[in-house]
Amino acid sequence: MEGDECGGFPPEPSEGSSQRGSVASSVTRAQDVLVYLVGDSAVHLCVEGVACVSVQELGRSVREALHIPDSAMDAFAFWLCSPLLELQLKPKHQPYKLCRQWQDLLYRFTEASEEDISQDEPCLQYRRNVFYPKSKELQIEDEGVLRLLYDEARVNILAGRFPCDPETWTGLGALSFAMELGVGLDDQKATAALREKKLISFLPAHVSGGGGGLFSTLRGKGGRQAGLEHNLLEEYRKISTLGSTPPEPTQHLRQYLSTCHSLPYYGCAFFSGEIDKPAQGILHRAGRKAVNVGISLEGVYVMDIKEKHVLLGLRFSELSWDHSYPEGEGDSHILWLEFDGEEAGTPVNKLLKIYSKQAELMSGLIEFCVELQSAGEGGAATETDNDVSLSHQPAGQAGNSDRGRGGRRGKLRRQSSVVCSRVHTLNTISYVDNGESGESAVIVNGKPHKLTERDH
Repeated sequence: MEGDECGGFPPEPSEGSSQRGSVASSVTRAQDVLVYLVGDSAVHLCVEGVACVSVQELGRSVREALHIPDSAMDAFAFWLCSPLLELQLKPKHQPYKLCRQWQDLLYRFTEASEEDISQDEPCLQYRRNVFYPKSKELQIEDEGVLRLLYDEARVNILAGRFPCDPETWTGLGALSFAMELGVGLDDQKATAALREKKLISFLPAHVSGGGGGLFSTLRGKGGRQAGLEHNLLEEYRKISTLGSTPPEPTQHLRQYLSTCHSLPYYGCAFFSGEIDKPAQGILHRAGRKAVNVGISLEGVYVMDIKEKHVLLGLRFSELSWDHSYPEGEGDSHILWLEFDGEEAGTPVNKLLKIYSKQAELMSGLIEFCVELQSAGEGGAATETDNDVSLSHQPAGQAGNSDRGRGGRRGKLRRQSSVVCSRVHTLNTISYVDNGESGESAVIVNGKPHKLTERDH
């Protein structure tokens, strides 16, 4: 996304618990720049002409400071991040310029209040590149690069951004515990160390009690904590007894990342939105549910923010999509996802509406990922200049691709795991496409109902 102004970052953040920098006036002399890593640690650079420095130029300095080898240079990208919006930047972007436009971007892509927008400040962050394939990540041998990837994955696990089942987050928590405190601690020392560090350092906040939620209300805190401690220490003991010699420095890092790779939304860019709730009660009252939408090189995943589970997961071969702009006052941008389903034994096409000011960004990113997949260029994505993480161009044409409406898609399986889709809980529009006749029918009370021109 291009801006109209040019500038840089201040030498030191002045306030805030995370100590993130704010944007100062444009200058041409050498100035300190803080590039944050996931977890609020930072790379401190002194940059000449910071007012107009590009992401590509900053990248060289950051890679040198972090000793990132050329073989892994595409694994990371620069992002502008705040609690309200996250945007991956292109190599040609100038961070200061985009920071000066930040309020405009928030008005365009978020539903935040005017007060929240006026107080929001972005930070420049160096983190995983959305367009970096997982297959390449598995080939990385450098310990420093693996640790950066681990730090980011761990933050996403602890924040509940990567929904996972109890056996997964327990195993990941035990690996983090082993990496932080070493293997081979006896039960007494391990228990004491865990209680000193607290469970929230190793388990997702919504599980350990740091974020409240379902686990906090269904069980007493003492019993819950004891059970979680027991399970985590049990997994830790298994890790400690796997080998008699100290593990290789990268062994546990690789094991943690490999487990995260099994989660379909690892490596996603995340967007905020809402979906319709199914009508409930005698009055058939409905509403909207807040969701996170994750988009990766492989597919689209819609996740319930409150319940921390997947509502819908689709690979690109399983979906069609489109983006519609508001038609009138009070209307929303909508990302439409279409996939195969079933109603009372009748095969149907299902449509899910995702209301979001970020629908344009989501549609553009899907379109670009589909093009990469079709061209077999996923590994070269970071070298192109076509990424749409910050696209200004309308993406409504996305539905005209080979996976436009009516394309053949695979059926979804419904399972109990938090990772699997819960299509039955979604409020979708179902219809039957009669193919060459050009006629369509919506499903009413389990039966097809032919659409008239008025219905269209």
